[in-house]
Amino acid sequence: MGVVINLPEPQGRPQDTAQNTGGTRERLLAEVAALPSLPGVYRWIDVQGGVLYVGKAANLKKRVSSYLHKDHGGSRIGAMVGRIVRLETTVVRSEAEALLLENNLIKTLNPKFNILFRDDKSYPYLKVTGTHDTDAVAATAAQKFARVAYFRGAVDRRHRYFGPYPNAWAVKQTIQLVQKVFRLRTCEDTVFNHRSRPCLLYQIHRCSGPCVGLIEAGDYARDVRDAERFLLGDAQAVIEDLQVHMLASAEALAFEQAAKVRDRIGSLSRVLHQQSVEASSLSASDKDVDILAVKVAGGRACVNLAMVRGSRHLGDRAYFPSHVDDGAALRAQDADEAAEEGLSAEPPHTPEAAVLEAFIAQHYIGQPVPPQLATSHRVDPGLIDALSEAAGVRVRCTHQPREQKRIWLEMAAQGAELSLARLLAEEGSQQQRTRALVEALDLDVPDPALLRIECFDISHTAGEATQASCVVFEGHAMQSAQYRRFNIEGITGGDDYAAMRQVLTRRYARLAEAVAAGKADETDAAVSAADPAADPTADH
Repeated sequence: MGVVINLPEPQGRPQDTAQNTGGTRERLLAEVAALPSLPGVYRWIDVQGGVLYVGKAANLKKRVSSYLHKDHGGSRIGAMVGRIVRLETTVVRSEAEALLLENNLIKTLNPKFNILFRDDKSYPYLKVTGTHDTDAVAATAAQKFARVAYFRGAVDRRHRYFGPYPNAWAVKQTIQLVQKVFRLRTCEDTVFNHRSRPCLLYQIHRCSGPCVGLIEAGDYARDVRDAERFLLGDAQAVIEDLQVHMLASAEALAFEQAAKVRDRIGSLSRVLHQQSVEASSLSASDKDVDILAVKVAGGRACVNLAMVRGSRHLGDRAYFPSHVDDGAALRAQDADEAAEEGLSAEPPHTPEAAVLEAFIAQHYIGQPVPPQLATSHRVDPGLIDALSEAAGVRVRCTHQPREQKRIWLEMAAQGAELSLARLLAEEGSQQQRTRALVEALDLDVPDPALLRIECFDISHTAGEATQASCVVFEGHAMQSAQYRRFNIEGITGGDDYAAMRQVLTRRYARLAEAVAAGKADETDAAVSAADPAADPTADH
């Protein structure tokens, strides 16, 4: 394995200094004067063409001009304004369109002064396959006996989906619960169609054995409907129907069936007790809620999202944005301007509120939105209105919920605090390791956070299909988005030294030529390697 350490560029390089000269300022002021007083999205661009900040405004001309006409001093906003050389704007028809465009641009362009939440995997769902029509001629045996399964991806309208769930663990726990209470199958259709005797799940009372005809299709379909009602939050109604069924079975002298129903009622009641939720005390709108709690400390932030679906707390997931301090300062500026324009009565003056608004705006674009949000900090009502319009669903946001939602919010807030404390501890430990490496190698690095390390390794299969991989460490963390892969050709099979020579040459040849010609110095390595476009030889 090979290691290349790129030292940070010295302070005062042209790209790190303000680029906003007098001529540039006059040109920007002229462009701003020509802007329309309409809603839209604006982008501030630096001298290298990088996007500094993306924002939205109900009045483009008034909002954008505030950046150039006000004296921001040595603040974070002033630092950004000093780097602006170009302005780009897009006029839209409404605040909802502005919200959509703004957050699509933020996700695509990764601006340096916006609070950024990394796109995560799509949320998992619980899928119920098959059909309720047990008499359908076209339905196969497997389709008549629905299966519950973990699912992630594009939906198929032939099946039913419940969720989303915060993580795979929550889905699997729910599947186990459905197996325990309703005894629905989880086996693949190919396994179902070729069973000749019950499986182990039947023996431990987690399946009713439809594969070998141990339950009628009609009875199984009723169990599926009860399970779906439970997943939708109608557990109390399911219990009442089961009680009626139990009494009817007892009156018909079907005592064995009555005992099975009694056991199911007991299992379902225990589940409700463990969830600490009384479904009857919650309104219909309270059964699907997202709980959002935020904590900010040490220049980092954590948003903890807890999901409640069908009155059941499904678990939570922590999100850690970047650019917290810069983004909070810029967002507060926008909020103050919106308040002056009369568009927002309650601008988010705290970093917590700014982070929370950024999360709501970025997270729910392209994601299912529940009818209600409960938040740890007050957010701009205009944001919720724009989100409702964009999603086509009326969304209510509660800042100080009561009863059960208050308990959920307190749990989420505690989770956010613990997750952020753990992150800060891990980052502190990693920073100590980076500083120790700098000292051990006696590197002239003023700020260890700027240190960039690239490691190379060679792999092949019996001397064939040789490849080299490059991983990157920068900013006290591994940067997986900058990893690169190289196909190695024209060498003797199994010659790792030749492969390493080729990959290092391909990676750094152009930089070496520039240094030799006096057009660059060694400190440009960090800039060159960090830019994917600067390395067309990589196969990524």
